[in-house]
Amino acid sequence: MSEQSLGEFEELVLLVVAANNSEAYGVLILEQLSAKLDKKLNISAIHVVLKRMENKGYVESSFGGITNERGGRRKKYYSITSLGKRVLDRQYELRTSIYQQIPKISFGQ
Repeated sequence: MSEQSLGEFEELVLLVVAANNSEAYGVLILEQLSAKLDKKLNISAIHVVLKRMENKGYVESSFGGITNERGGRRKKYYSITSLGKRVLDRQYELRTSIYQQIPKISFGQ
């Protein structure tokens, strides 16, 4: 497998997809990330990242049923793939190994 990497925002979106596997869709991802980051995000940014990750093979999508509440439109649901999970695991291991190298520093707290 070639070296796969994620940008910070991609990683966050992929984490939310994984946490809500098969039930993740654009607005849900937007709401959860906005709440966690305590900042306003753009739905277009979420959709761009989801499309990019789908092209990379990190997520798969499927359509839900047609509903009246959505004016006859279907939700597009995302789930993480095995490649996406491996990339997330690698990111976690990398971040953890670097974090563990930080010396124990006291800042008088």
